[in-house]
Amino acid sequence: MTKAIKLLRIYTDEDAYLGDRRVFEVIASRARDAGLAGITVLEARLGFGRSAHIHQRHIFENDRALVIEIVDEDAKLRRFVMSLDDIPDVGLMTLEAVEILGGKAKQAIPETSA
Repeated sequence: MTKAIKLLRIYTDEDAYLGDRRVFEVIASRARDAGLAGITVLEARLGFGRSAHIHQRHIFENDRALVIEIVDEDAKLRRFVMSLDDIPDVGLMTLEAVEILGGKAKQAIPETSA
């Protein structure tokens, strides 16, 4: 039996900044510094959230919705979420159980006894 592995999804937009850095870059950097297993940033073709503002790519600006996905142990992800409190333009964050079926990552996840 493997540890409780979860998928953390963080929703933001391409045009969100923290100081002079884009929010998704700050989150990626912090995830690496926290020793999380990995991160993927996905661009959405279109999206909106609580404000109902449509985020999409325009000719002269980048305002696409982004989804950041991180898979790791439940406890690590919960600690990581708490470390993001200082970032104002982070949208919805969700956490859900996942099952690792294969790939190199499966080999790196320690087994636990039942």
